[in-house]
Amino acid sequence: MKPLLICDCDEVLLHMVRHFRDWLGEHHAIDFAVGHHDFATAMTRRDGSAPPSQAEMWQLLGGFFPGEMHRQTLVPHAAEALATLAEQADIVILTNLQDECQAPRLAQLSAFGIDHRVQCNTGGKGEPVARLVAEHGNPVTVFVDDLAVHHASVAKHAPGVHRLHMISEPEMASHVPPAPDAHARIDDWREAVVWIGERFAAGRAAD
Repeated sequence: MKPLLICDCDEVLLHMVRHFRDWLGEHHAIDFAVGHHDFATAMTRRDGSAPPSQAEMWQLLGGFFPGEMHRQTLVPHAAEALATLAEQADIVILTNLQDECQAPRLAQLSAFGIDHRVQCNTGGKGEPVARLVAEHGNPVTVFVDDLAVHHASVAKHAPGVHRLHMISEPEMASHVPPAPDAHARIDDWREAVVWIGERFAAGRAAD
């Protein structure tokens, strides 16, 4: 039975916030503070009017995905790391986007040489991770994501999964502490591929 890697996409495999910031400035006259990990408090209007509401924030994100996904760029060493890990493991990209973004995300990743199953999701990732682990026969599994809330969700619903916290955007990473429910925090794929490979080689579930 092959090990399983369940990996997020934005700020793990592809840069997103820096390109979202540029798009907000160019088309909406909104400044976006990349150092914030809370989108709701990161946006300010250049004319000084009230910042976007939570609902408006989601509308803006809906304007970026999928229409502006072509702006996104590959995180350094991500494609090479996944290619190495794919020699021994199955890989699923678990991305919090609406289902209509699945085909664009598949095409987007494929253009960067990343060709793996993509599963869209909304809300916490713990339950979908647990289902994927069961679907693959309960192998040794590593979960990689940039958001602490998802590590907490996976810890609750799939506690045997090894959890790696990764934020590949340097402007953001320096402002965000390690996720309390992750087993490790590594922001560089050259180091992460070693840590993940060690978990697979050990062949044991997380404690």
